Amino acid sequence: MERDTGVPATQIREAARLLAAASPVRGGTGAYVLTGRGAEQHAHGTDTVAAAINLALALGLPGRVGSGYGCITGQGNGQGGREHGQKCDQLPGYRSISDPAARAHVAAVWGVPVSAIPGPGVPAMKLFARLAEPDGIRALFVHGSNLAVSVPDATDLMRRLSELDLLVVCDFFVSETAQLADVVLPVMQWAEEEGTMTSLEGRVLRRRRAVPAPKGVRDELEVWHDLARLLACDAAFPTSPADVLDELRRASAGGIADYSGISLERLDAGEALFWPCPDETHPGTPRMFLDRFGTPDGRAVMRPVGPTAVADDVRPDAPLYLITGRVMQHYQSGTQTRRVPELLEANPHSFVQINPATAGRLGIFEGDEVKVTSARGSCVAPARLSEDLRPEVVFMPFHYPGAESANAATNPAADPISGMPEVKVCAVNIRARGELDAPAGRR
Repeated sequence: MERDTGVPATQIREAARLLAAASPVRGGTGAYVLTGRGAEQHAHGTDTVAAAINLALALGLPGRVGSGYGCITGQGNGQGGREHGQKCDQLPGYRSISDPAARAHVAAVWGVPVSAIPGPGVPAMKLFARLAEPDGIRALFVHGSNLAVSVPDATDLMRRLSELDLLVVCDFFVSETAQLADVVLPVMQWAEEEGTMTSLEGRVLRRRRAVPAPKGVRDELEVWHDLARLLACDAAFPTSPADVLDELRRASAGGIADYSGISLERLDAGEALFWPCPDETHPGTPRMFLDRFGTPDGRAVMRPVGPTAVADDVRPDAPLYLITGRVMQHYQSGTQTRRVPELLEANPHSFVQINPATAGRLGIFEGDEVKVTSARGSCVAPARLSEDLRPEVVFMPFHYPGAESANAATNPAADPISGMPEVKVCAVNIRARGELDAPAGRR
Protein backbone atom coordinates (compact mmCIF):
# COMPACT_ATOMS: atom_id res chain seq x y z
CA MET A 1 0.00 0.00 0.00
CA GLU A 2 1.40 3.42 -0.97
CA ARG A 3 2.10 5.66 1.99
CA ASP A 4 0.23 9.00 1.92
CA THR A 5 2.87 11.72 2.26
CA GLY A 6 0.46 14.66 1.98
CA VAL A 7 0.29 17.31 4.71
CA PRO A 8 -1.90 15.89 7.51
CA ALA A 9 -5.11 17.78 8.25
CA THR A 10 -4.01 18.05 11.88
CA GLN A 11 -0.96 20.11 10.85
CA ILE A 12 -3.08 22.40 8.67
CA ARG A 13 -5.45 22.99 11.60
CA GLU A 14 -2.49 23.64 13.91
CA ALA A 15 -1.08 26.21 11.49
CA ALA A 16 -4.49 27.90 11.26
CA ARG A 17 -4.73 28.10 15.06
CA LEU A 18 -1.19 29.54 15.33
CA LEU A 19 -2.01 32.25 12.79
CA ALA A 20 -5.32 33.04 14.45
CA ALA A 21 -3.65 33.33 17.87
CA ALA A 22 -1.00 35.67 16.41
CA SER A 23 -3.60 37.95 14.79
CA PRO A 24 -3.39 41.50 16.23
CA VAL A 25 -7.17 41.80 16.03
CA ARG A 26 -7.34 38.97 18.57
CA GLY A 27 -4.66 40.41 20.81
CA GLY A 28 -1.78 38.48 19.30
CA THR A 29 1.74 39.78 18.77
CA GLY A 30 1.54 39.58 14.98
CA ALA A 31 2.76 37.36 12.15
CA TYR A 32 3.91 37.49 8.54
CA VAL A 33 2.41 35.58 5.64
CA LEU A 34 5.18 35.14 3.05
CA THR A 35 5.01 33.59 -0.41
CA GLY A 36 7.87 32.71 -2.74
CA ARG A 37 8.37 31.94 -6.40
CA GLY A 38 6.77 28.53 -6.02
CA ALA A 39 3.38 30.08 -5.26
CA GLU A 40 3.58 32.38 -8.27
CA GLN A 41 5.02 30.23 -11.05
CA HIS A 42 1.77 28.61 -12.08
CA ALA A 43 -0.82 29.32 -14.76
CA HIS A 44 -3.08 30.45 -11.90
CA GLY A 45 -0.39 31.68 -9.51
CA THR A 46 -2.09 35.05 -9.05
CA ASP A 47 -5.01 33.23 -7.42
CA THR A 48 -2.68 31.52 -4.95
CA VAL A 49 -1.03 34.81 -3.99
CA ALA A 50 -4.43 36.52 -3.74
CA ALA A 51 -5.55 33.79 -1.33
CA ALA A 52 -2.47 34.44 0.84
CA ILE A 53 -3.19 38.18 0.81
CA ASN A 54 -6.84 37.51 1.69
CA LEU A 55 -5.65 35.48 4.67
CA ALA A 56 -3.32 38.27 5.81
CA LEU A 57 -6.15 40.81 5.51
CA ALA A 58 -8.59 38.58 7.39
CA LEU A 59 -6.07 38.33 10.23
CA GLY A 60 -5.50 42.10 10.26
CA LEU A 61 -1.78 41.78 9.57
CA PRO A 62 -0.98 44.54 6.99
CA GLY A 63 -0.17 47.96 8.37
CA ARG A 64 0.82 46.68 11.81
CA VAL A 65 4.30 46.47 13.32
CA GLY A 66 5.70 42.94 13.21
CA SER A 67 2.99 41.77 10.83
CA GLY A 68 2.03 41.79 7.19
CA TYR A 69 2.27 40.03 3.85
CA GLY A 70 5.40 39.79 1.71
CA CYS A 71 6.59 38.20 -1.52
CA ILE A 72 10.12 36.78 -1.39
CA THR A 73 11.88 37.29 -4.70
CA GLY A 74 14.44 34.92 -6.13
CA GLN A 75 17.19 37.52 -6.58
CA GLY A 76 18.73 40.24 -4.45
CA ASN A 77 17.39 43.23 -6.38
CA GLY A 78 14.18 41.75 -7.74
CA GLN A 79 12.28 44.46 -5.90
CA GLY A 80 14.42 47.38 -7.09
CA GLY A 81 14.32 46.30 -10.73
CA ARG A 82 10.56 46.62 -10.83
CA GLU A 83 10.70 50.09 -9.28
CA HIS A 84 13.00 51.23 -12.08
CA GLY A 85 10.32 50.29 -14.60
CA GLN A 86 11.81 46.93 -15.53
CA LYS A 87 8.47 45.41 -16.56
CA CYS A 88 7.15 45.90 -20.08
CA ASP A 89 4.06 47.82 -18.93
CA GLN A 90 5.72 50.11 -16.37
CA LEU A 91 7.70 53.32 -16.07
CA PRO A 92 9.92 54.26 -13.10
CA GLY A 93 8.14 54.54 -9.76
CA TYR A 94 5.58 51.83 -10.56
CA ARG A 95 3.95 54.18 -13.04
CA SER A 96 1.83 52.71 -15.81
CA ILE A 97 3.27 53.12 -19.28
CA SER A 98 -0.31 53.66 -20.51
CA ASP A 99 -0.98 56.65 -18.21
CA PRO A 100 -0.71 59.90 -20.25
CA ALA A 101 0.39 61.93 -17.20
CA ALA A 102 3.06 59.36 -16.29
CA ARG A 103 4.34 59.28 -19.86
CA ALA A 104 4.58 63.08 -19.98
CA HIS A 105 6.41 63.23 -16.64
CA VAL A 106 8.99 60.58 -17.53
CA ALA A 107 9.50 61.92 -21.06
CA ALA A 108 10.38 65.30 -19.57
CA VAL A 109 12.92 63.70 -17.24
CA TRP A 110 14.47 61.72 -20.08
CA GLY A 111 14.46 64.67 -22.46
CA VAL A 112 12.56 62.84 -25.20
CA PRO A 113 9.17 63.45 -26.84
CA VAL A 114 6.26 61.53 -25.32
CA SER A 115 5.83 59.72 -28.65
CA ALA A 116 9.29 58.17 -28.20
CA ILE A 117 8.01 56.13 -25.22
CA PRO A 118 6.39 52.96 -26.61
CA GLY A 119 3.15 51.42 -25.47
CA PRO A 120 2.97 48.32 -23.27
CA GLY A 121 5.13 45.45 -24.41
CA VAL A 122 4.24 41.77 -24.27
CA PRO A 123 4.98 39.51 -21.28
CA ALA A 124 8.13 37.42 -21.47
CA MET A 125 6.49 34.14 -22.49
CA LYS A 126 4.63 35.80 -25.37
CA LEU A 127 7.85 37.53 -26.40
CA PHE A 128 9.72 34.21 -26.47
CA ALA A 129 6.95 32.64 -28.56
CA ARG A 130 7.49 35.37 -31.18
CA LEU A 131 11.24 34.85 -31.46
CA ALA A 132 12.41 33.96 -34.98
CA GLU A 133 8.86 34.00 -36.34
CA PRO A 134 8.59 35.49 -39.87
CA ASP A 135 6.59 38.46 -38.61
CA GLY A 136 8.01 38.35 -35.10
CA ILE A 137 11.20 39.28 -33.26
CA ARG A 138 14.39 38.87 -35.27
CA ALA A 139 16.94 40.30 -32.80
CA LEU A 140 17.31 39.99 -29.03
CA PHE A 141 19.54 41.78 -26.51
CA VAL A 142 19.94 39.68 -23.32
CA HIS A 143 21.40 41.07 -20.09
CA GLY A 144 22.67 38.61 -17.50
CA SER A 145 19.93 36.05 -18.10
CA ASN A 146 20.57 32.43 -19.04
CA LEU A 147 17.38 31.81 -20.99
CA ALA A 148 18.59 28.52 -22.45
CA VAL A 149 18.47 26.94 -18.97
CA SER A 150 15.90 28.98 -17.04
CA VAL A 151 12.95 29.27 -19.44
CA PRO A 152 10.28 26.54 -19.77
CA ASP A 153 10.15 24.46 -22.96
CA ALA A 154 13.87 25.17 -23.18
CA THR A 155 14.56 23.03 -26.25
CA ASP A 156 12.13 25.05 -28.35
CA LEU A 157 13.51 28.30 -26.96
CA MET A 158 17.09 27.32 -27.85
CA ARG A 159 15.94 26.58 -31.39
CA ARG A 160 14.35 30.02 -31.60
CA LEU A 161 17.45 31.73 -30.22
CA SER A 162 19.60 29.94 -32.80
CA GLU A 163 17.35 31.10 -35.65
CA LEU A 164 17.44 34.82 -34.75
CA ASP A 165 19.13 37.22 -37.15
CA LEU A 166 21.03 38.70 -34.19
CA LEU A 167 21.49 37.58 -30.60
CA VAL A 168 23.60 39.76 -28.29
CA VAL A 169 24.32 38.66 -24.71
CA CYS A 170 25.85 40.72 -21.90
CA ASP A 171 27.24 38.51 -19.15
CA PHE A 172 30.32 37.92 -17.02
CA PHE A 173 30.50 34.20 -17.84
CA VAL A 174 29.91 32.44 -21.14
CA SER A 175 26.56 30.93 -20.20
CA GLU A 176 24.64 28.41 -22.29
CA THR A 177 22.72 31.35 -23.79
CA ALA A 178 25.95 33.25 -24.54
CA GLN A 179 27.22 30.18 -26.41
CA LEU A 180 24.36 30.71 -28.90
CA ALA A 181 25.04 34.44 -29.32
CA ASP A 182 26.39 36.28 -32.35
CA VAL A 183 27.98 38.86 -30.03
CA VAL A 184 28.98 38.48 -26.37
CA LEU A 185 29.76 41.62 -24.38
CA PRO A 186 31.72 40.96 -21.17
CA VAL A 187 30.33 43.10 -18.35
CA MET A 188 30.98 43.62 -14.66
CA GLN A 189 29.45 41.43 -11.99
CA TRP A 190 27.89 42.63 -8.73
CA ALA A 191 31.10 42.85 -6.68
CA GLU A 192 32.67 45.08 -9.35
CA GLU A 193 29.75 47.53 -9.55
CA GLU A 194 28.51 50.47 -7.50
CA GLY A 195 24.99 51.69 -6.78
CA THR A 196 21.95 50.69 -4.71
CA MET A 197 19.66 47.72 -4.24
CA THR A 198 16.15 47.54 -2.78
CA SER A 199 15.08 44.86 -0.32
CA LEU A 200 11.77 43.03 0.04
CA GLU A 201 10.65 45.58 2.64
CA GLY A 202 11.30 48.52 0.29
CA ARG A 203 14.53 49.62 1.97
CA VAL A 204 17.14 51.11 -0.37
CA LEU A 205 20.57 49.64 0.41
CA ARG A 206 23.93 51.17 -0.49
CA ARG A 207 26.05 48.96 -2.71
CA ARG A 208 29.78 49.63 -2.97
CA ARG A 209 32.37 48.21 -5.32
CA ALA A 210 34.34 45.45 -3.60
CA VAL A 211 36.94 44.61 -6.29
CA PRO A 212 38.07 46.25 -9.54
CA ALA A 213 36.81 44.81 -12.81
CA PRO A 214 39.21 43.01 -15.17
CA LYS A 215 40.75 45.10 -17.91
CA GLY A 216 38.47 45.63 -20.90
CA VAL A 217 35.25 44.81 -19.04
CA ARG A 218 32.57 47.49 -19.15
CA ASP A 219 29.78 48.44 -16.80
CA GLU A 220 26.37 47.81 -18.38
CA LEU A 221 25.64 51.51 -17.98
CA GLU A 222 28.47 52.13 -20.43
CA VAL A 223 27.07 49.52 -22.81
CA TRP A 224 23.65 51.22 -22.82
CA HIS A 225 25.25 54.66 -23.18
CA ASP A 226 27.34 53.60 -26.18
CA LEU A 227 24.41 51.84 -27.83
CA ALA A 228 22.22 54.93 -27.38
CA ARG A 229 24.88 57.08 -29.05
CA LEU A 230 25.16 54.66 -31.98
CA LEU A 231 21.38 54.76 -32.40
CA ALA A 232 21.33 58.59 -32.19
CA CYS A 233 19.05 58.45 -29.15
CA ASP A 234 18.26 61.80 -27.52
CA ALA A 235 18.08 60.41 -23.97
CA ALA A 236 21.13 60.95 -21.74
CA PHE A 237 21.87 57.35 -20.61
CA PRO A 238 24.33 58.41 -17.88
CA THR A 239 27.22 56.12 -16.97
CA SER A 240 27.61 57.19 -13.33
CA PRO A 241 25.54 55.21 -10.79
CA ALA A 242 25.01 58.44 -8.84
CA ASP A 243 23.56 60.10 -11.95
CA VAL A 244 21.32 57.09 -12.59
CA LEU A 245 19.96 57.30 -9.04
CA ASP A 246 19.35 61.01 -9.53
CA GLU A 247 17.44 60.25 -12.73
CA LEU A 248 15.38 57.62 -10.89
CA ARG A 249 14.62 60.13 -8.15
CA ARG A 250 13.25 62.60 -10.69
CA ALA A 251 11.45 60.01 -12.81
CA SER A 252 9.77 58.33 -9.81
CA ALA A 253 8.78 61.60 -8.07
CA GLY A 254 5.08 61.48 -7.26
CA GLY A 255 4.79 57.80 -8.17
CA ILE A 256 3.86 54.89 -5.93
CA ALA A 257 7.54 53.99 -5.43
CA ASP A 258 8.78 57.55 -4.93
CA TYR A 259 12.58 57.67 -4.60
CA SER A 260 12.89 61.45 -4.89
CA GLY A 261 14.07 61.94 -1.29
CA ILE A 262 16.60 59.09 -1.34
CA SER A 263 20.15 60.24 -2.07
CA LEU A 264 23.56 58.61 -1.85
CA GLU A 265 24.49 61.22 0.76
CA ARG A 266 21.65 60.13 3.05
CA LEU A 267 22.43 56.45 2.53
CA ASP A 268 26.16 57.04 3.15
CA ALA A 269 25.24 58.83 6.38
CA GLY A 270 23.60 55.64 7.58
CA GLU A 271 19.93 56.54 7.22
CA ALA A 272 17.53 53.62 6.78
CA LEU A 273 15.36 54.86 3.92
CA PHE A 274 12.29 53.13 2.56
CA TRP A 275 10.17 54.24 -0.36
CA PRO A 276 8.00 56.21 -0.75
CA CYS A 277 10.30 59.01 0.33
CA PRO A 278 9.02 62.16 -1.43
CA ASP A 279 11.66 64.69 -0.34
CA GLU A 280 15.01 64.97 1.44
CA THR A 281 13.37 65.93 4.75
CA HIS A 282 11.06 62.90 4.66
CA PRO A 283 12.11 59.97 6.92
CA GLY A 284 10.90 57.38 4.42
CA THR A 285 8.06 54.89 4.86
CA PRO A 286 9.19 51.73 6.66
CA ARG A 287 5.60 50.52 6.95
CA MET A 288 2.97 50.86 4.25
CA PHE A 289 -0.82 50.90 4.70
CA LEU A 290 -0.88 52.36 8.20
CA ASP A 291 -3.80 54.63 7.31
CA ARG A 292 -5.16 53.44 3.97
CA PHE A 293 -4.65 51.02 1.11
CA GLY A 294 -3.97 51.95 -2.51
CA THR A 295 -7.64 51.87 -3.55
CA PRO A 296 -9.96 54.81 -4.33
CA ASP A 297 -11.69 54.58 -0.93
CA GLY A 298 -8.56 53.49 0.97
CA ARG A 299 -10.10 50.17 2.00
CA ALA A 300 -8.57 46.78 1.24
CA VAL A 301 -10.31 44.52 -1.27
CA MET A 302 -10.42 40.75 -0.94
CA ARG A 303 -10.43 38.93 -4.26
CA PRO A 304 -12.49 35.74 -4.44
CA VAL A 305 -10.48 32.76 -5.65
CA GLY A 306 -11.05 29.06 -6.03
CA PRO A 307 -8.99 25.94 -6.75
CA THR A 308 -7.99 25.45 -10.38
CA ALA A 309 -6.28 22.50 -12.03
CA VAL A 310 -2.78 22.95 -13.41
CA ALA A 311 -2.56 23.78 -17.12
CA ASP A 312 -0.82 20.50 -17.99
CA ASP A 313 -2.58 17.98 -15.74
CA VAL A 314 -1.86 14.28 -15.32
CA ARG A 315 -3.37 11.81 -17.80
CA PRO A 316 -2.84 8.15 -18.74
CA ASP A 317 0.26 8.82 -20.86
CA ALA A 318 1.68 11.27 -18.30
CA PRO A 319 0.50 10.06 -14.88
CA LEU A 320 3.00 11.90 -12.65
CA TYR A 321 3.54 15.53 -11.71
CA LEU A 322 7.03 16.94 -12.26
CA ILE A 323 7.78 19.73 -9.80
CA THR A 324 10.96 21.80 -10.03
CA GLY A 325 12.95 23.85 -7.55
CA ARG A 326 16.34 24.65 -6.08
CA VAL A 327 19.08 22.84 -4.21
CA MET A 328 21.12 24.59 -1.54
CA GLN A 329 24.42 24.55 -3.46
CA HIS A 330 23.24 26.26 -6.65
CA TYR A 331 21.66 29.51 -7.71
CA GLN A 332 19.24 30.10 -10.59
CA SER A 333 20.60 28.65 -13.85
CA GLY A 334 23.90 27.70 -12.17
CA THR A 335 25.99 29.97 -14.41
CA GLN A 336 27.94 31.15 -11.37
CA THR A 337 27.64 28.31 -8.85
CA ARG A 338 28.49 25.49 -11.28
CA ARG A 339 31.89 27.21 -11.64
CA VAL A 340 32.66 26.98 -7.90
CA PRO A 341 34.51 23.66 -7.37
CA GLU A 342 33.24 23.10 -3.82
CA LEU A 343 29.60 23.69 -4.81
CA LEU A 344 29.87 21.58 -7.93
CA GLU A 345 31.49 18.74 -5.98
CA ALA A 346 28.61 18.84 -3.47
CA ASN A 347 25.96 18.66 -6.22
CA PRO A 348 27.58 18.03 -9.62
CA HIS A 349 24.51 16.76 -11.49
CA SER A 350 20.78 16.96 -11.62
CA PHE A 351 18.63 14.15 -10.21
CA VAL A 352 15.08 12.83 -10.30
CA GLN A 353 13.71 12.49 -6.79
CA ILE A 354 11.06 9.75 -6.61
CA ASN A 355 8.96 8.21 -3.89
CA PRO A 356 10.16 4.61 -3.25
CA ALA A 357 6.65 3.20 -3.84
CA THR A 358 6.51 4.84 -7.26
CA ALA A 359 10.04 3.74 -8.08
CA GLY A 360 9.25 0.16 -7.05
CA ARG A 361 6.13 0.09 -9.22
CA LEU A 362 8.17 1.30 -12.23
CA GLY A 363 11.20 -0.89 -11.59
CA ILE A 364 13.48 2.07 -10.86
CA PHE A 365 16.37 1.68 -8.41
CA GLU A 366 18.53 4.25 -6.64
CA GLY A 367 21.03 5.72 -9.11
CA ASP A 368 19.28 4.45 -12.25
CA GLU A 369 19.31 6.84 -15.19
CA VAL A 370 15.71 8.05 -15.45
CA LYS A 371 14.13 9.66 -18.50
CA VAL A 372 11.43 12.24 -17.71
CA THR A 373 9.16 13.06 -20.65
CA SER A 374 6.40 15.65 -21.07
CA ALA A 375 4.41 16.87 -24.05
CA ARG A 376 7.28 19.26 -24.83
CA GLY A 377 10.45 17.28 -24.33
CA SER A 378 12.61 15.01 -22.20
CA CYS A 379 15.47 15.18 -19.72
CA VAL A 380 17.60 12.49 -18.10
CA ALA A 381 19.13 12.27 -14.62
CA PRO A 382 19.90 9.67 -11.92
CA ALA A 383 17.11 8.56 -9.58
CA ARG A 384 17.11 9.53 -5.91
CA LEU A 385 14.60 7.64 -3.82
CA SER A 386 12.98 9.63 -1.01
CA GLU A 387 9.86 9.36 1.10
CA ASP A 388 9.80 13.18 1.29
CA LEU A 389 7.74 13.17 -1.92
CA ARG A 390 4.18 12.06 -2.52
CA PRO A 391 3.83 8.99 -4.74
CA GLU A 392 2.29 10.95 -7.64
CA VAL A 393 5.12 13.53 -7.72
CA VAL A 394 8.73 13.59 -8.95
CA PHE A 395 11.12 16.47 -8.34
CA MET A 396 14.05 17.90 -10.34
CA PRO A 397 16.28 20.95 -9.69
CA PHE A 398 16.37 23.50 -12.52
CA HIS A 399 20.04 24.58 -12.29
CA TYR A 400 21.46 22.24 -14.93
CA PRO A 401 21.82 22.46 -18.75
CA GLY A 402 21.83 20.00 -21.60
CA ALA A 403 20.30 16.55 -21.22
CA GLU A 404 19.73 17.23 -17.51
CA SER A 405 17.66 20.38 -18.13
CA ALA A 406 14.38 20.08 -16.20
CA ASN A 407 13.03 22.99 -18.22
CA ALA A 408 13.14 20.89 -21.38
CA ALA A 409 9.95 19.36 -19.96
CA THR A 410 8.28 22.27 -18.15
CA ASN A 411 5.24 24.17 -19.39
CA PRO A 412 5.31 27.74 -20.82
CA ALA A 413 1.59 28.28 -20.11
CA ALA A 414 1.37 31.57 -18.21
CA ASP A 415 -0.86 33.29 -15.68
CA PRO A 416 -3.13 35.73 -17.56
CA ILE A 417 -2.53 38.51 -15.02
CA SER A 418 1.10 38.19 -13.95
CA GLY A 419 2.50 36.51 -17.08
CA MET A 420 4.38 34.01 -14.88
CA PRO A 421 4.88 30.63 -16.59
CA GLU A 422 3.90 27.36 -14.95
CA VAL A 423 7.47 26.11 -14.49
CA LYS A 424 6.73 24.50 -11.14
CA VAL A 425 4.48 21.65 -12.29
CA CYS A 426 3.60 19.65 -15.39
CA ALA A 427 2.48 16.15 -16.33
CA VAL A 428 5.20 13.62 -17.19
CA ASN A 429 5.93 9.95 -17.52
CA ILE A 430 9.20 8.46 -16.30
CA ARG A 431 11.11 5.29 -17.02
CA ALA A 432 14.56 3.89 -16.42
CA ARG A 433 16.64 4.36 -19.55
CA GLY A 434 18.01 0.85 -19.32
CA GLU A 435 14.81 -0.91 -18.28
CA LEU A 436 14.48 -2.83 -21.57
CA ASP A 437 17.94 -4.33 -21.11
CA ALA A 438 17.72 -4.83 -17.34
CA PRO A 439 18.46 -8.37 -16.06
CA ALA A 440 15.42 -10.35 -15.05
CA GLY A 441 16.40 -10.22 -11.40
CA ARG A 442 16.04 -6.47 -11.35
CA ARG A 443 12.56 -6.36 -12.91
